[in-house]
Amino acid sequence: MNLSVKRINAIFQKDLKDISKNIFVLSTVLIPFLFAFLYGRQGDVPLEVQFLIINIAFTAVGAFVQSAVIAEEKEKNTLRGLMMSPATSSEILTGKSLLSAVLTVVTMIVCLSITNYVVTDPIMLLSMIIALIFFISLGTLVGLMTKSLMEASVVSVPIIFVFGMGRMFQELFQGNKLVMIFDYLPNVQLEMLASQITEGASFAESLPYLGTILAWTLISIIVTVIVYNKSTLDA
Repeated sequence: MNLSVKRINAIFQKDLKDISKNIFVLSTVLIPFLFAFLYGRQGDVPLEVQFLIINIAFTAVGAFVQSAVIAEEKEKNTLRGLMMSPATSSEILTGKSLLSAVLTVVTMIVCLSITNYVVTDPIMLLSMIIALIFFISLGTLVGLMTKSLMEASVVSVPIIFVFGMGRMFQELFQGNKLVMIFDYLPNVQLEMLASQITEGASFAESLPYLGTILAWTLISIIVTVIVYNKSTLDA
């Protein structure tokens, strides 16, 4: 399937223009920076804190901004028009995801430079790219299933807590068997993978973590595409 770079760029430019006027959405981008500045001043930042910042960037920027972009289109009744345009589903979803992806990557690079954390391992980098796709897909799903920006914001709060700060809840409720579910969340798997790699884990030992993150991403993409196609038919 051929993708039109011109159409994708047009969608990206429109989203960039729209979000630059939305102070509420832009304010969430500051959350990872606040954590980075807070912990970065303390000198040596533990791996757990580094990934707290990384996962907050994924959720508060990647997932939330993406859900806001889609939900705002629905609220203004412009998403329907976009779906009916000559642009293909792949072009629309790619164009709609670009802004969130760029904002997340830039936020993460700046935040990690503040906390002095450098990711060089190729498996870790691949896992983070896959995780980024998962969170953007999750944000798209939230945007498609909500009717307004405010509704998407409300739904995004538990996502930020669970996927962004899941480790903190694990520590608070240690001993509860239900908390063991958190171990299989992609954000926790990402942190566990980083810990294993730091300890010198081999490629084979890294695969289970990478596989779990990939599985979450594939499921998220499939569900998102199904919901998107249903929305297109309704349009």
